[in-house]
Amino acid sequence: MAIHQHILNLVELCVRKGIRQAIISPGSRSAPITLALARHPEMTTRAVADERSAGFIALGMAQQLRQPVILVCTSGSAVYNLAPAVAEAYFQEIPLLILTADRPKEWTHQQDGQTIYQTDIFGKHVKQSFELPADFAHPDARWFAERVTNEAVDLAQVEPRGPVHINLPLREPLYPVGDETFQYPAVRVIEQLRAVSALPSETWHRLQQEWETAERKLIAIGQGPHDPALLAILKKISEEWRIPVVGDVIANLPRNGEFVTQQDIFLSSANEELKNDLVPDLLITCGQSFISKQLKLFLRNHQPRAHWQIQPHQRLADPFQSLTRLIPYEPTAFFEKLFSDIDYQRFVSNDDEDSDDSFQEQWQILDRKATRLLSHFLNDETVFHEWAVIQRILDALPVDSQLHVANSMPVRYVNFCGLPENQRVEVFANRGTSGIDGCLSSAVGAALTTDQIVTALIGDVAFFYDRNGLWNNLIPANLRVIVLNNHGGNIFRIIDGPSKQPELSAYFETSQPLSAENTAKDAGLTYASVSTYGNLKTALADFFSKADRGKLLEIETDRRFNAEQFQQYKQLVQETFKAV
Repeated sequence: MAIHQHILNLVELCVRKGIRQAIISPGSRSAPITLALARHPEMTTRAVADERSAGFIALGMAQQLRQPVILVCTSGSAVYNLAPAVAEAYFQEIPLLILTADRPKEWTHQQDGQTIYQTDIFGKHVKQSFELPADFAHPDARWFAERVTNEAVDLAQVEPRGPVHINLPLREPLYPVGDETFQYPAVRVIEQLRAVSALPSETWHRLQQEWETAERKLIAIGQGPHDPALLAILKKISEEWRIPVVGDVIANLPRNGEFVTQQDIFLSSANEELKNDLVPDLLITCGQSFISKQLKLFLRNHQPRAHWQIQPHQRLADPFQSLTRLIPYEPTAFFEKLFSDIDYQRFVSNDDEDSDDSFQEQWQILDRKATRLLSHFLNDETVFHEWAVIQRILDALPVDSQLHVANSMPVRYVNFCGLPENQRVEVFANRGTSGIDGCLSSAVGAALTTDQIVTALIGDVAFFYDRNGLWNNLIPANLRVIVLNNHGGNIFRIIDGPSKQPELSAYFETSQPLSAENTAKDAGLTYASVSTYGNLKTALADFFSKADRGKLLEIETDRRFNAEQFQQYKQLVQETFKAV
């Protein structure tokens, strides 16, 4: 029997529960975990030296697979380097199973290397932390480890999904000795059945009544993966019931003539009369966070009479400060039931049909007007700035590909622009905590789990902060990285607070002279650089073509000019929507 047979049992149980992917950061104390994973015939393992990047690569993989990915590191400060990815996974509800090696507890604070307080190290940023014993002589210890592993793997996948941590104190020897063989025995699998959402008929009747009494209804969709079934029912509701459906680009709500996607533009108008005409009686939301600051401010300042949040769990969040009902239901199933149950009543009654139709028309007219404004503003070929560059990049994205957008200005620009339905591009962004750390690594993880082209659109500060995401031997040929290099944190020149401070350049923008060329070469990526529309058009023609290695395109712009153009846009919005 192996010295650390309980680790082999843990790995076997993970496999039997459907986990097949692991990201491992090298270390000695974690050797039993590493070897148990690497030698299992049904487990795919990859090594990433930098723990922070490893965490985000695992996150990107789990985001794609929609099931847990194992994340392994050694003891000591290495564990803390997983924290940014763990926090992002927690707030974005992405399942991870974190296995951290540790020294036995009696060695904590005994001047022994790589020994820190690892119990509950991630605090509230995991769904739960577990710790196995260091010794397994007694049968109860083996029973405990088996039970905990079953619970941990299931917990990561139960709504709301998220990271779960198992800390593993390991005694020496850490490596196989002599004729020791690895055997993955049959293990006891405890199946945890999922509860099926159902609302009592009385509750459903009350919801129907509240629905019928609300003349003006608005559906707003937060961040979530591309869901064809959800999009289909929402489109049906929009077309047949004439109810406006609003959402950000990270909600994967496309531009299709029905959905409202340019709300952040027209709601930034100072025209209060315009906003008063858009206030719903009933707001229905689902999904996670919203990028659109103007939508959030609008709904906080013009609150609906009732607000339903539809989600498959009961963790309460109230970002619009107007929530009246939390409905624990899977959103697609809820809207389908709503449509089937209320459809007949809705169309035999004409009580509020005209009002609903007019309300949706107001939202859609403004959406079309904002779309025309933005098209006119960004299509000027005489002015080279990063927002216009992003629009041209979005236009060139391959059909049926993925876009991973970094935080700060890139995700905001992309949200303003949106993506057309026929392009079928799925959008991802780390909006759980909205940090710049890990944006590139998450895209790398995604590219490892799909054959689609995966484009990472990232600013220079986020890119250089996370360039260790390319410091590994994993970079797949379907990865495309576009670096918007304006040599500083351009967002601080655009938002009002820091842009007016004399310390702007030194302490907010943190100007840097770097180029991404050397990083691209070190990572084995094909590199190109552009600074004009002509060069951009030529570069994009080849950039997305199939190749035997990944590619990086660096686009140089002037951050001061970018900020000037953004201010011109803001003035144009006020002029366009001052009277509607």
